[in-house]
Amino acid sequence: MSSVNILAIESSCDETAAAVVADGRRVLSNIIHSQIDIHRAYGGVVPEIASRNHIMKVDMVVAEALAVANISISDIHAIAVTNGPGLVGALLVGLNFAKGLCFARDLLLIGVHHIEGHICSNYLENPEWMPPYAALVVSGGHTHLVHVRNYGDYALLGRTRDDAAGEAFDKVARSLGLPYPGGVEIDKLSKIGNPTAIAFPKTMLEADSLDFSFSGLKSAVLNHINSQQMAGRDIIKPDIAASFQHVLVDVLVQKSLAAAERIGTDKLAIAGGVAANSALREKMAAACDSRGIRLNIPPPIFCTDNAAMIAACGYYKHIRGHRDDLSLNAYPSMPL
Repeated sequence: MSSVNILAIESSCDETAAAVVADGRRVLSNIIHSQIDIHRAYGGVVPEIASRNHIMKVDMVVAEALAVANISISDIHAIAVTNGPGLVGALLVGLNFAKGLCFARDLLLIGVHHIEGHICSNYLENPEWMPPYAALVVSGGHTHLVHVRNYGDYALLGRTRDDAAGEAFDKVARSLGLPYPGGVEIDKLSKIGNPTAIAFPKTMLEADSLDFSFSGLKSAVLNHINSQQMAGRDIIKPDIAASFQHVLVDVLVQKSLAAAERIGTDKLAIAGGVAANSALREKMAAACDSRGIRLNIPPPIFCTDNAAMIAACGYYKHIRGHRDDLSLNAYPSMPL
């Protein structure tokens, strides 16, 4: 039986990405053009600049994905594309390119939810991982706990009530004068800091809640920095970074284990950009090992925004018979 090849395009934020994935698992190519260096001067993503750069790069990135996969567009069965959530201008670039290609080549179009794509990153290069399981999705814009009941069948167990985990990382990094993207810098700086040097608050919310809240933790870090400055004391950046990360990761681990217990599963997956954080990967692995829970975390390249995860998701939508027409639109906010 021949493989089902999905070409995918991802442009929800500041990465222009394209990939070809066979049968939802085998990555034939995964091309990512990052705009980090462009946006670093502004301390964060500027939507108009992101959209403009997507326009300049999308054609090249798609062509490279096909070339690296060593297949032609005639070997593609469908095109999967992120149509939300994300920056609407950025989404429209990838979506309109995909629609044009589908129209010109008479290909099937499949719109993909960005968060569902992150969940599906766990299937890449892993033939054994499959539903049901609990999933923690942690990124710059989202912190979700999800019961993955089957491919395409999800139940939201908990979500952030304010800042996403990645957003908290970036804001704390900015307050410490660290460059964008802040999560990576916090992770590096924490390795030389004392994680118990400062007792930042751990917000767990109600006893039975699987929701998250990181605004109090973020504010506590800012208040600590301000109080140190007002008192003329040194600001020990590694200790602040390590103490902040320690609390945030501890909350993520505890809530994730509680989610797995609630739905009665011994399988837990992590996805999203923050899943590349070394402390989260280490602490979650240790906690799951001690409780007999099987843990799956994609390699870091599949944690940050990429098109391979969109292709994986597109494959499972394709085999369920999902199709979109050329009226498909982009949505900056979109429920899972």
